[in-house]
Amino acid sequence: MELLELILVLATVVGVADGNSILVKDNAGQTIPIRLACINAPEATNQPYSLAATQRLKQLLPPQTPVVIRSTEQLKSGGTVGEVFVDNRSVNLLLVESGNAVVDRESLQNCSESKTQFLIAEANAKNKHLGLWQQSKVQLKFHTK
Repeated sequence: MELLELILVLATVVGVADGNSILVKDNAGQTIPIRLACINAPEATNQPYSLAATQRLKQLLPPQTPVVIRSTEQLKSGGTVGEVFVDNRSVNLLLVESGNAVVDRESLQNCSESKTQFLIAEANAKNKHLGLWQQSKVQLKFHTK
């Protein structure tokens, strides 16, 4: 079994781009785009619930919020894909719990420590018809890398 290096980045939130992406400033003062790992939230403004996902992320991550990012992937564009933590709670998981995002099964292996939590949170949100699960069928168009 391959041992993955745990890369943690300490940063401060600059702003929210959409329901899947934020901008942070690291300790070196560099602004880095962060794509939230292992989840997908509606992005297109004409999609139902895209505004709700972005608003929820803005509530969870107002500007100047200190965060810890567990990096899962570096993008060629210079951005990072990762799980974002505030006060030891995964923001990615909170978005799934509230029905503002779904689990991205294609990249879920990148969140192996919390894989089960993500799947349980999604099932609970679905059962309670939270957020985007209020629709009879969830059909989301997602941007891929």
